[in-house]
Amino acid sequence: MKHSSDVNLGDVPDAVAALYPASTVDALLALRRDLHRHPELSLQEERTATRIEAQLAALGITDVSRVAGTGIVARIPGSDAARLSDIPPVAIRGDIDALPIHEETGFDWASETPGVMHACGHDVHASWAVAAAGLLVATPALGDVLVVFQPAEEIGTGARAMLESGVLDGVGAMFGGHADRRFAVGEAVVQPGPLAAASDLFEIELVGRAAHGGRPHEGDDPIVVMASLVLSLQTIVSRRINPAWPAVVSIGTISAGSAPNIIPGRAVISGTIRAQTTAVREQIHQELERLAHGTAAAHGLTAEVRLKEGAPPVINSEQGAKWAHTAAASVLGEAAIVPLGYTNMASEDFACYLERMDGCFMRVGAREAGGEFIPGHAPNFYAADAAIFVGAAVFAESARVASAELADAL
Repeated sequence: MKHSSDVNLGDVPDAVAALYPASTVDALLALRRDLHRHPELSLQEERTATRIEAQLAALGITDVSRVAGTGIVARIPGSDAARLSDIPPVAIRGDIDALPIHEETGFDWASETPGVMHACGHDVHASWAVAAAGLLVATPALGDVLVVFQPAEEIGTGARAMLESGVLDGVGAMFGGHADRRFAVGEAVVQPGPLAAASDLFEIELVGRAAHGGRPHEGDDPIVVMASLVLSLQTIVSRRINPAWPAVVSIGTISAGSAPNIIPGRAVISGTIRAQTTAVREQIHQELERLAHGTAAAHGLTAEVRLKEGAPPVINSEQGAKWAHTAAASVLGEAAIVPLGYTNMASEDFACYLERMDGCFMRVGAREAGGEFIPGHAPNFYAADAAIFVGAAVFAESARVASAELADAL
């Protein structure tokens, strides 16, 4: 049995550690462990939201609202009373939902909910958002800061729900991040441009004619066409997309038939489309439609294509990344800012905010000293406790930097 082996606050840079009294460290660690023990799936985060509200109340934050069901927005007043109504507010986001995965970390604070765990670090994200709120209460930005606790990131609907509520109308910049064990505690990836891919779902239904397995000529076999289409879809990226532009088309399911001696009348395949630019995303959609209908027609079948758009690509604005870089460098030092170093084809619905406002989504180092890389969404994943304190300091300072520049622009 592991017992909090990831706790090594010595990983936290001295200047960051100095921001947190011992009582605050204890409260944040207790919060993280409580959230980790009691994970909740997307749109079910009632206990999580109640626990966060209690922690915000303990910080003396009174302007707290429930939004989009289980979402929370806490407003931290700015310090420039004379211009407060004119300075656009800045926002920080922490996501709060868990995944349908059975935990295998062996921690004494492991999930107590069978089949559900924080396998993506959202317990840490929620905790560093609370910590950032505390830092901003102690040292406010010039303008107001909204600390957003977002539900349903894992199913890609939470960010849109928060935006549709109107609570973020008028926000001038937004910052968020993801704990990442590719990077050590104290490191951060802060860069403009693409940081994660769009992720869309597709389903293609091929409709033929059922027949006896011994008399295939009496029907139109959708399984043969499905096999051809699965291979053809792989040519979209390999032959239709510029190799310089990252893209992935993956088949996740195939379904057809009910008995080995019957040619079915229909077959269904489904999968995902991932791209880092809107243009490539749209091109893949068009190519998928063309191949599905063309392949079906060539064999005398029909095809129905159903596309469900997920999160758009995460594209950090130049201005948002500049603000975040300035903040991270002042908190951690310039040497701690590292490049992503790989093409990230996972998705993140923080992208929806970046379509509406300047901002920056960062990767925050979450590997303790001597620790190994563990991929997100793995049953043994965890983020180091120390990442809470680093992430919070970077996000709070990002809010202060952005707020100051937005105020200067008035």
